[in-house]
Amino acid sequence: MEFVMNMISYTIMLIMVLLGVAFVTLMEQKVLASSQLRLGPNQVGYWGLLQSFSDAVKLLSKENVKSQVMKGSVFYVSPIMGLSLALILWLVYPYSEGGLNMNYGIFFFLVVSGLGVYPILMSGWSSNCKYSMLGSLRAIAQMVSYEVSLGMILVSLVWSTMSFNFTGLMKMQSFALSIFFCLPLAMMWFVSSLAETNRTPYDFSEGESELVSGFNTEYGSSGFTSIFMAEYASILLMSMLFSCMFMSSSLNLLSIYKGIFISFVFVWVRATLPRYRYDKLMSLAWKSFLPISLVMFIYFLCVSMGNGLI
Repeated sequence: MEFVMNMISYTIMLIMVLLGVAFVTLMEQKVLASSQLRLGPNQVGYWGLLQSFSDAVKLLSKENVKSQVMKGSVFYVSPIMGLSLALILWLVYPYSEGGLNMNYGIFFFLVVSGLGVYPILMSGWSSNCKYSMLGSLRAIAQMVSYEVSLGMILVSLVWSTMSFNFTGLMKMQSFALSIFFCLPLAMMWFVSSLAETNRTPYDFSEGESELVSGFNTEYGSSGFTSIFMAEYASILLMSMLFSCMFMSSSLNLLSIYKGIFISFVFVWVRATLPRYRYDKLMSLAWKSFLPISLVMFIYFLCVSMGNGLI
């Protein structure tokens, strides 16, 4: 019975995430239009609310073009794999009632998010296109550079809470929100989330100005739609996890609103900042984030040892 209830819960969550992707794209179009003094989508449905669904119909109704030099099966499997990994990551999101209570949810998050580099690499290699291959190689180096500091941030929070799941991180904030006494970690987590989801100013694997469209250059129709949905599902997840880890002591409607606000900040950053140089990200990750996260980890470790927790 519990298994059936969990399946129903996660099926509903899956549907809500996919619907949320549609409305996040609409929000992005509206925010970018407002920041540039444009109208934005306002023709399809009231206030343009059905624009995202019309875009989905347009994309999915397009013809799939196959080149003779593509590696067929890998080319079609990689977008599906990327979307599947993005949706599997939602298993770590804590439920107030029901759902899987992962005692090692943080480890699960690190492992599955690390696998996200393979769909991008497969997409670039199977396209047999120099722009796609350059984008996938960029993504590999980028992911290695910031995921080290991303793991150190999570380990620092683990030492401070003595818990390996996200529910424990939320319970720690009953007296004070983590964003107040872990502000450097919160800022580094947000910037790393931008790189994790390939968002501006760290969207080097999708650099339109120098790589046409990056690793997804040769994709259209359902393949491009799957890559697009995987990116925005990851944005929603990273926003909700930021709310859980640094801004919420319990799972309620307010914590969801905070996650929506972080999603808005993702779009706000895109409307404000230009794309960085690639070496700037490497320098930021290895020379700034990694030393700071290591110092914070040593600090929390010393505090834990001083309090006799380990």
